[in-house]
Amino acid sequence: MDAVVHSTLESFDAATHDRLAADPVRNTIALTSLDRLRRLPATDASPILITFHENGEVVGSLVRTPPWPFQAADLPLTAVDLAARIASEIDPDAPGVTGPRQRSEAFATATGKNFTESLATRLYRLGTLAPPTIEGSGRMASEADVELLGAWRKSFTAEAVPEAPAEQGIEVMRSSLRLGNGHALWEHNGVPVAWAAASLPQAGMTRVGPVYTPPEHRRHGYGAAVSAMVSQWALDQGATDVLLFADLTNPISNSIYQRIGYEPLDDWAEFWWKH
Repeated sequence: MDAVVHSTLESFDAATHDRLAADPVRNTIALTSLDRLRRLPATDASPILITFHENGEVVGSLVRTPPWPFQAADLPLTAVDLAARIASEIDPDAPGVTGPRQRSEAFATATGKNFTESLATRLYRLGTLAPPTIEGSGRMASEADVELLGAWRKSFTAEAVPEAPAEQGIEVMRSSLRLGNGHALWEHNGVPVAWAAASLPQAGMTRVGPVYTPPEHRRHGYGAAVSAMVSQWALDQGATDVLLFADLTNPISNSIYQRIGYEPLDDWAEFWWKH
């Protein structure tokens, strides 16, 4: 097993684009994050891009777009020791790893570092969409909504992923809209009560998330309604695989997604190093 650390995204794309696109469900995070890098190049830390080779063939890859953890969805189990060694040498400040549970946990273990499981999620794929009947109506968000979206993204992150790196929520939302991602707002009596986002399709795949309802508007079905709306937007954009992740510690959201047509596929886990 050999490894190549790529100094440019173009070099990494040449080695992995077809491979990643051939399994867009498993490689959902890599496809969306790499697309964002191509169209909105990073201004701070450069991405970490590694491929693994056997007999001259690419058999896997490992990606990190700082400040986020490594993405291990395409990391073969046979390469975890090599990957951990290279990662510690070229990216000692990486905070952790995310991916399908078996792969991410194997990588975390191979690093020899103390780690903690920060997030356990289930990956779902849309079967037949079944929009609920909920009071209110939905609309797609625009540039005029970036302050609201930025505030809600900050609230979502603080609640769902408190260890996530700090970010400028308004700028993140402005960039997301510029990339063509879909952001749906559900309104009741003219007041926005829930938000859901979906990525522009990559290799036929769209991923829904975040989905956020402020605490004062919960338990009315608004989250289900706006999730169904943005899922329909994704289908209208030509997506054939509409995916989302649900926190396994939240049985309510898992049941809501299944009621509107999402079917469970795989369990993922995120591990962060202890300092």
